[in-house]
Amino acid sequence: MAADDVTATAESERDARNKGFQDADEVLPQYHIEAQTSLVERPLRSLKYGEAFAVLDSYGDIGVLPGPEGLYFQDTRYLSRLHFTIEDQRPLLLSSVMQDDNGALSVDMTTPDIRVDAHDETTIPRELIAIERTKFLFKGSCYDRIGLRNYDSRTRKLRVGLTFDADYRDLFEVRGMDRALRGKRSVQVASETEVQFRYVGLDEMVRTTSLHFGPKPHHIAPGQATFEVTLAPGGRASLFVRTVFECHRAFTSAPAAEQVGEDAAAGLSRAAGSSPGPRHPRGLAEGVIFARAYRDSRRDLRQLTAGITTIISSNDQFNEAACRATADLYMLASRTPEGIYPFAGIPWYSTVFGRDGIITAMMALWVDPNFAKGVLRYLASTQAKAIDPAADAQPGKVLHETRRGEMAMLGEVPFRHYYGTIDGTPLFVMLASEYYAVTGDRETIAAIWPALELALDWMNRYGDRDGDGFVEYARDTDKGLENQGWKDSHDSIFHADGQMAKGPIALCEVQGYVYAAKNGMAKLATMLGHGDLAGRLEAEATALRAAFDTAFWSEEIGTYALALDGEKRPCAVRSSNAGHALFTGIALPERAGRVAATLLSKDGFNGWGVRTIARGEARYNPMSYHNGSIWPHDNALIAMGLARYDLKPQASRIFEGMFDTALYQDQKRLPELFCGFMRRNQRGPVSYPVACSPQAWAAAAPFAFLAACIGLEIQHDRNRIRLKNPTLPAFLDGVSIFNIKIRDSRIDLRLQRYGDDVTVNVLRRTGDAQVSVVK
Repeated sequence: MAADDVTATAESERDARNKGFQDADEVLPQYHIEAQTSLVERPLRSLKYGEAFAVLDSYGDIGVLPGPEGLYFQDTRYLSRLHFTIEDQRPLLLSSVMQDDNGALSVDMTTPDIRVDAHDETTIPRELIAIERTKFLFKGSCYDRIGLRNYDSRTRKLRVGLTFDADYRDLFEVRGMDRALRGKRSVQVASETEVQFRYVGLDEMVRTTSLHFGPKPHHIAPGQATFEVTLAPGGRASLFVRTVFECHRAFTSAPAAEQVGEDAAAGLSRAAGSSPGPRHPRGLAEGVIFARAYRDSRRDLRQLTAGITTIISSNDQFNEAACRATADLYMLASRTPEGIYPFAGIPWYSTVFGRDGIITAMMALWVDPNFAKGVLRYLASTQAKAIDPAADAQPGKVLHETRRGEMAMLGEVPFRHYYGTIDGTPLFVMLASEYYAVTGDRETIAAIWPALELALDWMNRYGDRDGDGFVEYARDTDKGLENQGWKDSHDSIFHADGQMAKGPIALCEVQGYVYAAKNGMAKLATMLGHGDLAGRLEAEATALRAAFDTAFWSEEIGTYALALDGEKRPCAVRSSNAGHALFTGIALPERAGRVAATLLSKDGFNGWGVRTIARGEARYNPMSYHNGSIWPHDNALIAMGLARYDLKPQASRIFEGMFDTALYQDQKRLPELFCGFMRRNQRGPVSYPVACSPQAWAAAAPFAFLAACIGLEIQHDRNRIRLKNPTLPAFLDGVSIFNIKIRDSRIDLRLQRYGDDVTVNVLRRTGDAQVSVVK
């Protein structure tokens, strides 16, 4: 039997053995994303600006086939259909690409063979009319230009059609939830060039979608516009569709954001780029409006990315992957009054998530610390101030997510401002410490110091429910998330026999976050002159590390247990969570090698990456969300942890697997996650059907992998860039890093691999910062 067949048979036997556990879970889990179609069934294209995003098919259309496609704003689908045809036929697709910076979608098409009816001869042979489509989002509008050019020697007359609709479904409805009641929708032809949809929600918000056409359509109706286009030989024509989306309270013309100023999270809508788009003078041609908006959107994106650290390597494919990762990060970045914040992912999580934003900012800290600054300030401003069981909130707790859709505003889902995350609060403190170490930004730390103190108090008072020194979770509302770590599936925390762990649950990685948070907070306290607090925190961190090793280490499985249940029984399950113990430094040095070996064993590492749950564990399922799948951000944190303990070959191995994964992905973009099936010759990784792409912390992962392997440390207090035992994976012979920032200095570095050795050269230096390389 071939090795691949042996692997498949073994996995089938395990699946059958685990069937008993799965039968017990026939009811769909809470907030499950239903999937009648797969997001990888056909290529999808994503645009985003501020709180708006669009999911399009390869043609730039919406809703031609069932799926999540649409134009969304504040968790509501404002456009559910936009279908472009010529002579009632779909064009032939030639190419569909996102521009390198994700600023716009460019689609090339041509006409098919066009007949008047099925019995006539061809009236227009295919490939005579070139069609170029450009779409982008900017400040409250989606812009769409359809350019046509006639390459025939004859004049051609064409009927171009657009059909459209707006269903105003809440994102949770699109994900599969049912609603008993909905608001009232209407549509009207507002003028000879405009159709307007209007939805009055049960939350007393009025949501409108206005489609503006240019030039004037030959025919316009509530769901359709038709253009008659005449093209001389070599002639050109352009059609424009501008979709404007707005939201305001019923019985007032003021924008919604102005009505909810008392709401801290509503600051998103007050920020630049999230407010309704500009008003254009009446009669201004749609082509002029398009051109001005395109110009302004390019300027806006250049301003956002000015001065960042960039990477160019010897591997063109890695350069493409790094370019796409950078573009994804800044596409997902949204402006808030507190700074930029990376929204978690498209389509399901295009909003603020505390944990996702923090981890993304951590991994991208050396590339652009502005992410960390914005995340810290935003989360400080939205920190819970009171006990609210319905939101799983206690004073000092950091936000899990915020939603602005109708269902959230009505309380049909608890996520308007939801705090049901156990790890966000220690991660918040941990990020503050890392941000200061890189930037020395005392002003920001001083501004958020009260929030950091509240977070510390939350960890000790509310996080440690039974006073044993560990931080545990148990939800306070039945509507809340059952599991509240980053693996928040309903079945993700279990014992070795497959039985679910009962809470309160202390997660392995969370104790590491608390350990790192207390050590980091001690350094910040010292910097601000709070010596007594610093001493207490250092002692608490030392005690936690010892207690953690005693309670979580499992000699039987050769790694740290996944969690402790409410009775303090270890969940002796091999999981990727143990890798986070390396990332935070809570793992004892003598344990690091064993943890690494378990993570990179054949059960843990499938050739592409480290599985969330090792093969052979009771609930292992390579197609699950958290019980055997592979997450790039999880692997990046593991690689950073391996590098911390100077296990660079192991970190490079994971980096290589993830790079190989990117080569098989559309646009070389790492997805949110993918399936954990064993790697096989001449086959790529198996996709997960409803994974977000792009996803912020997946986009940041390549930067974390590279920093881990080269041992990059930016030490503001010493005015020094240090590279500790730098290594490069086999697919990189050399890497140049431009514009590394430290104090007032800017440095360009070149790393070159010679066998197992790496040399470092300073290509450019302005300022007096030093560069050191240590083994």
